[in-house]
Amino acid sequence: MMARLKRLMLIAGLTTALGIGAVFIAIGYKLFRGEGRTVSATEATIMLPKGSRIVSTAALDDRIAVTLDIGGATEIRTFDAKTFKLLGRARFATEP
Repeated sequence: MMARLKRLMLIAGLTTALGIGAVFIAIGYKLFRGEGRTVSATEATIMLPKGSRIVSTAALDDRIAVTLDIGGATEIRTFDAKTFKLLGRARFATEP
C-alpha cells in the first residue's frame, strides 16, 4: 500500500514539475523570440497646412495622433504608424 502511494506521489510530482517547466519555457520563448529581428526605419514627410503649429502628439499601437493649432482652431489628425497614411481628422471650432 505504501509503495503504491509513493509511486502515485512520484507521478504527481513529476507531472507538476513538467507543467511548471513548460510554463517557464513558454515565458522564455515569448520574451526572447523577438531577438535577431530587425525593424527597418520608415521616413516620411507629412504636409501640414501653412501656418499650423503642432500642439501635441500621441502614439498608441499602430496609430499616431497629432494635435494642431490652425489659425486658432484645434484639429486632431490620426495617422497609421507604419505607412503614415491619414486615417482621420477631427476639427474643433467654437460656436459663433
